[in-house]
Amino acid sequence: MTLLSITPLDAGAIPGDDEIISAAETLLESVTTWKQGKKYHSGTVQTYSRAKGPDDGAPWHARLSVHKPEEATLDAMWEKLGKNKAVNEKEFIHDINKVALVKEISPTQQIWTLYYTFSPPIISPRTFTVVQITRYTAATESSPRQGIIVSLPVDLSGQPDLAKMEEKGTRGRYASVERLLELPDGTTEWRMATSSTPGGSIPSFFVEKSLDGKIADDVPHFMNWFHSLLKEDN
Repeated sequence: MTLLSITPLDAGAIPGDDEIISAAETLLESVTTWKQGKKYHSGTVQTYSRAKGPDDGAPWHARLSVHKPEEATLDAMWEKLGKNKAVNEKEFIHDINKVALVKEISPTQQIWTLYYTFSPPIISPRTFTVVQITRYTAATESSPRQGIIVSLPVDLSGQPDLAKMEEKGTRGRYASVERLLELPDGTTEWRMATSSTPGGSIPSFFVEKSLDGKIADDVPHFMNWFHSLLKEDN
């Protein structure tokens, strides 16, 4: 079984950061070799996809965008995506109704539960519980600054005290890996890949056909929210 998949990890046996981050970096580097999909938002967001493999629970979808410093710096983006990610996502992903920190395993590894509600008649509420792992790396002579965020599904059934923090709803699962990379010209590349299942009886083709557009939309949703915060500060 591959480490990066929608197969949930046991909450009591989550691998260490190094193993998870290494797998994430390998997957992220492969994204541009996947099938190239549509460009969205005036060509600023490129999408990719990879068919379900023997070790995958579902296909993978990815997006790539590049942002000038005047739009958002790496540090500013990391502050909102690499810290309290679930809390901040609730502010710009409107389907997220509630989030809760289930357990802080370490400063770089926390378990979160996210409760999604959708407008009828699409689907009933979904609960996603994930462990999120983050790593920020300073620039060196051989590599630029970068931040990586990994979210992997977690099974809390073996720990009743933690499981009671999950909202009631159909259980969905997703895995995602993201990288913010500072390029030589000072811009920031935002690369993200995800594999998911909403659970329940929704046909997989229904989800897959809309996923590229949905993950592409997260880029302007984030940027609009981020810039609204800057206006409030001013």
